[in-house]
Amino acid sequence: MQSKSSEARTGWLLIAPPALVTFLLLAAPLATVLVYSVLTGSRGAVSLPLTGENYLQVLTRPQYHIVMLRSLNVSVLVTLATVLLAYPIAYFVSFHVQPSKKSLWLFLITIPFWTSYIIRVALWRTILGYDGIVDSSLMGLGIMDTQLNVLQYGVTSIIITLAHAYAPFAVLPIFVSLEKVDRSLLEAGQDLGESKWRTFLRVTLPLSMPGVIAAVLIVFIPTAGDYVTPELIGAGKVPMVSNFVETQLLKSRNFAMGSALAASAMIAVAIISVGFLLLNKRFIGGRK
Repeated sequence: MQSKSSEARTGWLLIAPPALVTFLLLAAPLATVLVYSVLTGSRGAVSLPLTGENYLQVLTRPQYHIVMLRSLNVSVLVTLATVLLAYPIAYFVSFHVQPSKKSLWLFLITIPFWTSYIIRVALWRTILGYDGIVDSSLMGLGIMDTQLNVLQYGVTSIIITLAHAYAPFAVLPIFVSLEKVDRSLLEAGQDLGESKWRTFLRVTLPLSMPGVIAAVLIVFIPTAGDYVTPELIGAGKVPMVSNFVETQLLKSRNFAMGSALAASAMIAVAIISVGFLLLNKRFIGGRK
């Protein structure tokens, strides 16, 4: 009994520091946002009584609906584009690259992480902006006579930038999932007369879906609340929910309303994410 008690104390001592850090850095700020969201807000302060007026405004005001739906739509499109681009890359590295060179390829995929996220976003302004690399190339080749200036399309430029920024996050979990696919199953399918394409659709793709869903979650959750890209690429002309939260908290100093917007966005993202997790559970259950 004493040995078990000693082991329990040792275990608690080991997990106490990271648990405390997690609480201070994650749980406490989140709890503060949730509490502020149900308080009565005035300029620069919050006070009692508790109220649901902030959430009622989020649910009833059209401008909040537009911004929330735009943020979710952009996140979904970015996730779709990223996963569709990442899957062939992960498949190629897993199935067609020699085992001794796979680590090199993974190293090359992570090169974008060497530079700051803000610098990468700013570089896309140079690429997509007026008289940028895209405009110069298209006009130099004679494809277009006028400047395209992709930045003027707002949402399109935001999707392109976010898809590039989060591509490595999608490649890695898909690659790990593909590496776990039993190659003998693919050989068995082809021995039974299946083509490579049908074997991929009926064996490889279903077995790799947990990695795909993990990639979806890794990309979808942060892009739904991304602030830097809409601010730098969209120049604030196409505000997302994060920009509205920043306006309420820092400019209007309405901490209660800003907290309600942030909490509403988190709830919406959480509901969609739970749907993906249930889908992942279904695939894992199907594999068993």
